Amino acid sequence: MNKTDIKSLTHEELQDLLKGMGEKPFRAGQLYRWMHEKLAASFDEMTNLSKDLRGKLAENCTFTALKPVCVRISQIDDTRKYLFELEDGNVIESVLMKYKHGNSVCISSQVGCRMGCRFCASTLDGLERNLTPSEMLDQIYRIQRDTGERVSNVVVMGSGEPLDNYDNLIRFIRLLTGEGGLNISQRNVTVSTCGIVPGIRKLAEEDLQITLALSLHAPNDEVRRTLMPVAKRYGLNEVMDACRYYFEKTGRRLTFEYSLVQGVNDNLDEAKALVRLIKDQHGHVNLIPVNPIKEREYVQSGRQAIEAFKNQLEKSGINVTVRREMGRDIDGACGQLRKSFIDKERKEGE
Repeated sequence: MNKTDIKSLTHEELQDLLKGMGEKPFRAGQLYRWMHEKLAASFDEMTNLSKDLRGKLAENCTFTALKPVCVRISQIDDTRKYLFELEDGNVIESVLMKYKHGNSVCISSQVGCRMGCRFCASTLDGLERNLTPSEMLDQIYRIQRDTGERVSNVVVMGSGEPLDNYDNLIRFIRLLTGEGGLNISQRNVTVSTCGIVPGIRKLAEEDLQITLALSLHAPNDEVRRTLMPVAKRYGLNEVMDACRYYFEKTGRRLTFEYSLVQGVNDNLDEAKALVRLIKDQHGHVNLIPVNPIKEREYVQSGRQAIEAFKNQLEKSGINVTVRREMGRDIDGACGQLRKSFIDKERKEGE
C-alpha cells in the first residue's frame, strides 16, 4: 500500500483524507496546525487527537520529520549549517543566516543536482532524486524548532535546481505562504534558477509574488558555457526574454546572481558587457565572491577586482550589492558539507 505524504497535503486535501477515515472536518484544522504551526515531529506529539486517530494516521500516512546528522555553527557570524538525513538515508543540507532584518533559511530542493555548474559542490555527484514538498518545508520547520527563533525569509538556493523539481516547488511555496502555517510572505521567498527557460515562463503564470533570482555568472554565452552546461541549451537572449516576461507578468524585480571567479569573469570588459546585457531589465545584481571548493581550480577574485567590478556597474546605473560571505569557516557554500559527509562515509565503507 502506498502511504500518503501527509505534510505535503493542502488543508482541503487533508479534510478529504480525514473524511475518508470517518473523522469530522475540524480534525483537519487541528492536524494542519500541529504540522505547520506547532511544528510537531511525530503523530505522538498531537495530544488533542485521539490515540485511535493517531494510529490510523501512522498506518496510512508517512510523516516527514528530518533528522539532524550534523549542525555546524560559524564562529564568525553565527551562521548555522544543518545536514539532515531523509527517510531513505540520503542527506541534504540547509543554512540558517542571521541578519538585522530577520532570520533567513536557505533550503535544498533536490538531493544533489544534475546541472553541472563548474563552481558548485552540489553537482559533483549528480542528481539522486527530487525532494518532496514536505522535505522542503521540514528543513525550515526543524531549524525554527531547533533555534526557537522565527524564520522570516526563505531562499531556495541550496542543493538542486528548483525549476527541475517544478511541481513540488510550487506546492511547497503555496503551503509555506498560505494561511495556517508559518504564513511567510511570498515577497520574502526567493527562488534561484540557473536559467531553465520553460520553467521561468511557467513560473510567471503562477500568480505568485516571489522573487526570481537568475544564476547568471557571465555576460556572454561563450564564458557562460564554460561555467554552466545549461547555457549550451538556453542562450542568454532566450534567458533574458524569459526574465522580461517574468517581470511583465508579476511586476517583481529580478535578482541577477554573478559569482566572481578570478581570471574568468571578473574584468572590467565583462562588467561593461554585463551592463549592456541587463540595462533594460528590471532587477539588480548580486555579486558573489566565489567560495572555493577543493574539487575545482576556481579562485575567488581579489577585493580590489570585486570593488572595481561593482563600481563599473554602479556608474552605469545598475543596482548592485556584494553578498556578505556567511559561514565560510563551516563549509558554507552549497553542497560542501554534504559532499564532505558522503566522502567520509565512502572512505569508511572502503
